[in-house]
Amino acid sequence: MYRILYTQSYETRAARFLKKHPDVQNQYTKTLQLLELNPYHPSLRLHKFKTSSFEGYSVSINLTYRISLEFLVEAEEIIPVNIGDHQDIYGR
Repeated sequence: MYRILYTQSYETRAARFLKKHPDVQNQYTKTLQLLELNPYHPSLRLHKFKTSSFEGYSVSINLTYRISLEFLVEAEEIIPVNIGDHQDIYGR
């Protein structure tokens, strides 16, 4: 089982995001639970990406919103970095 390590900056971003989008709360919670159980589950659509300021992975909450993260396979640790729509995560 993987372990999610939450940083203070991510928790702040997530709280702000969920305040703006309370309708996504259940999907967000399910995404995090599934991420801990099996980060490779097809519904998460885990994929690697790179921008000018970040290189890491992304998983989908739904078709609109995503979570960017650092995914440390050897240590079985997942560190959420950002949450938002396509523009917030990929910058385009």
